Amino acid sequence: QKTHLKSVCLQYQLYRLLNSHCFCLLKNGTGLIIFFLCAYVPKTEAVHCKWAVVLKDLERIKTSKDIDVSLYTANADEDEECQELVMRCFFLETEVMMQECRIKNCSKTQDIWNIWKNGNESFEKNKLTSTKSEKCKECEEYEEKNFTEFVQNFVKVIQRDCK
Repeated sequence: QKTHLKSVCLQYQLYRLLNSHCFCLLKNGTGLIIFFLCAYVPKTEAVHCKWAVVLKDLERIKTSKDIDVSLYTANADEDEECQELVMRCFFLETEVMMQECRIKNCSKTQDIWNIWKNGNESFEKNKLTSTKSEKCKECEEYEEKNFTEFVQNFVKVIQRDCK
């Protein structure tokens, strides 16, 4: 009985809302178009950079003092057609960082795991589209750099991709 009463009250509130002056525009075509445009525009802004979550986690770990590892570090200014392969290389090296952190019990293990997880999810959604070009290097061909330089280059690559 009580649930039915709540349902009726909710339906009445929705009825009043839809009949209010605020929603009068929705009764004609122009109002509907304006409503849908307003609802759609913020969503397009929010998905501008598919790596935004990864970038936030990188900002969290960049000052970590307990991660002491050398990693293959791609250059931020690699050729545009190698960009996707460069990103994959960074995420592969993130897996190495994650293993090191598990062994040494780092304070940033969860953040590193988040970077790896979010990167892999993004790659799963967007299958590899670029083919290996003669210009593109394998991960192991890049110079090994310390953790700080690795994170700095990773951030630059993401920022370049998000422009």
